Amino acid sequence: MAFSVRYTTDIPRLNSPAPGVPGIGPAWSRVDAEGIAIAERAALGTTARVAAWPPEDLDLALAAVDTELERLDRQASRFRDDSELSLIHREPAPAHRLSLGLAEAISVALAAARWTGGLVDPTVGGALIALGYDRDFAAIGPAPVPADRPAPAPGWQSVTLEGTVLGLPAGVRLDLGATAKGLGSDRAAAAAYRVRGRGGILVSLGGDIAVAGQPPVGGWPVAVADSSDPGRRAPDQVVRLTTGALATSSVTGRRWQRDGHQVHHIVDPRTGWPAAGPWRTVSVAAASCAQANAASTAAIVAGHDAEAWLAGTGLPGRLVAHDGAVRLLGGWPEGRRD
Repeated sequence: MAFSVRYTTDIPRLNSPAPGVPGIGPAWSRVDAEGIAIAERAALGTTARVAAWPPEDLDLALAAVDTELERLDRQASRFRDDSELSLIHREPAPAHRLSLGLAEAISVALAAARWTGGLVDPTVGGALIALGYDRDFAAIGPAPVPADRPAPAPGWQSVTLEGTVLGLPAGVRLDLGATAKGLGSDRAAAAAYRVRGRGGILVSLGGDIAVAGQPPVGGWPVAVADSSDPGRRAPDQVVRLTTGALATSSVTGRRWQRDGHQVHHIVDPRTGWPAAGPWRTVSVAAASCAQANAASTAAIVAGHDAEAWLAGTGLPGRLVAHDGAVRLLGGWPEGRRD
């Protein structure tokens, strides 16, 4: 991946962690931008944005992205009763034959768990349900303490995947949130580029960004938001992404009330409770969006060990503490406000 940095006030916010919104069906809305065609809509419980350069043939790209997002939702959603993952959770069997798409999504999640040493773990589904995140985020409201209290995740090592055959112990619930949006961006960007066959494509799913093809001159301008809280107006850093991917994880967006206390969606698999470290937002650049997604989530979970862990990966990272202090690692570019 490659990128440079500058500060600006006139770049579309393509990397703002977005609060959840329902559905993946609304029509695309066009966004004004010079020399680049941009459209956005609600998708997968967040906001999808697609940018194409040159601006012609955007509709071809949007149709390809629609197909990939619908496919991923039907494969891996925890919130659709008719998704492949939900059907597996309802079926008491020691082994399940998967579609190629879901097998890939689970394989990516297990690889991320291995790579992060368990800082991200797809077996946190039960903990999220116990915290009250048992439906699409937009439908969550204040609720009393659920019958089950969060507990440490059973552990990714309890899950086996051989080709398309999944071994899942009884009672283990998978949640692919630490990698699925990133994988969706990777899939959608590649598919949109294939159908256009020229220029470049950027796809963002709630701040998880993948690019494909040739970028516009100078690279794709991406505003990296310090917080998804609209009440916080910290300056944004704008990076120019030319290859690879960029993902941002934040504890400030998806929050809800559980027995009168605020909780968020990034769970520490070691405890089953929301991560309680010093970082409110972490952005990471990597070769793929799935990897960047896993790394940014892992850094939030790692807490005070995040800097050492990220330094060990060699990936560029930008960490923003709850007090607004910013740490840059792995060659993430510095910049000054104009």
